[in-house]
Amino acid sequence: MLFKDLNLIEPIQRALKTEGYVEATPIQEQTIPPILQRKDVLGCAQTGTGKTAAFAIPILQLLFNEKKNETGDKSIKALLLAPTRELAIQIGESFIAYGKHTGIRTTVIFGGVAQGPQTHAIRSGVDILVATPGRLIDLINQKIINLSHIKFFVLDEADRMLDMGMVQDVRRIIAHLPKVRQTLLFSATMPPEIGKLADSMLRNPVKIAVTPVSSTIEIIEQSMYFVDKKHKKELLIHLLKDRTIISALVFSRTKHGANKITQDLEKAGITAQAIHGNKSQSARQLALSNFKEGITRVLVATDIAARGIDIDELSHVINFDLPEVPETYVHRIGRTGRAGLGGVAFSFCDHEEKEWLRGIQRLIGKDVPVAEYNPYPLSAVAPPKEIKLNPKSPSTRRPRSNGYSRNSRKKVD
Repeated sequence: MLFKDLNLIEPIQRALKTEGYVEATPIQEQTIPPILQRKDVLGCAQTGTGKTAAFAIPILQLLFNEKKNETGDKSIKALLLAPTRELAIQIGESFIAYGKHTGIRTTVIFGGVAQGPQTHAIRSGVDILVATPGRLIDLINQKIINLSHIKFFVLDEADRMLDMGMVQDVRRIIAHLPKVRQTLLFSATMPPEIGKLADSMLRNPVKIAVTPVSSTIEIIEQSMYFVDKKHKKELLIHLLKDRTIISALVFSRTKHGANKITQDLEKAGITAQAIHGNKSQSARQLALSNFKEGITRVLVATDIAARGIDIDELSHVINFDLPEVPETYVHRIGRTGRAGLGGVAFSFCDHEEKEWLRGIQRLIGKDVPVAEYNPYPLSAVAPPKEIKLNPKSPSTRRPRSNGYSRNSRKKVD
């Protein structure tokens, strides 16, 4: 379906034309009409399906139509909750782009930076507020933000909020919202806990599932490399010698690991930057900007920091470490192959990660193809696990201070 067939107002149609939007994606085609009809929505869609536009466009249209009858109102009318700073910024940018001709005011707030500019923007008047839970609760407690006039509430990436332990913060925020409102909940996966949260928030929602939860985007070419942990670095550098890998998002399980991978790539002459929770907001934004502009070829990220990264034409995703949670694999590789474009996902698996691989393959319902050529094949025998002695165990205790052993009265030399 074309956007011009969705009964959108002219200011939004003009903005979409500038953005190059012509044909709506399935999630947009199925979500925009019920939102315009003021219905609650429960949406399940993989990343890269155009989910942000699916809720941003109709909210902008509804607010624009209401704003024509209002003058001088500075209250916040729409609240969007996102789990990470990167995703919040990205959603805010989308609202600003689609609503550039509407006069609707959008502000983004998140932690890790001084609150001064954010509070100034709020006091100046905001129609749409995009926020991360922590900073929002902080400003509510300071009585800087009042949510009593909210008409639209969107909870995006609900499954990631659950993973990050934010559900209680979300419930505290909901307690400040008017009971009469339109609520939209979106999630890449639908575990039981999200279902319970949806039941407590939504009223007779329209349920939309564009891609089955357990499926991966079929246009993504997946390959599995079985490799010893000690050779993962060499394999990564070997693969990146292929200049057809224009840009690569590399996933590390830990922040320390992301830093180490970045250092190893830089030593090998490959431009790389890390993005994770220990980085300052300015450093994270600079790394992301450099990656988007092609200044940096490789971005090494942890899962939490990567949530919300939306990069057009990302050619490759590389799982340096396999995720323990199978759904995370689906989310990671969905960073490439966006908007109908092709993409490639490489994954490394050592002996300890084979169990996680089995979980991934059960979830997606098929085996991930093994790479045809691997210069660093996995050794036949798993290395012995390192045994860390308990400092309180008898074998590591120091001799008793009186010079006698525990089990004998014989003097210890």
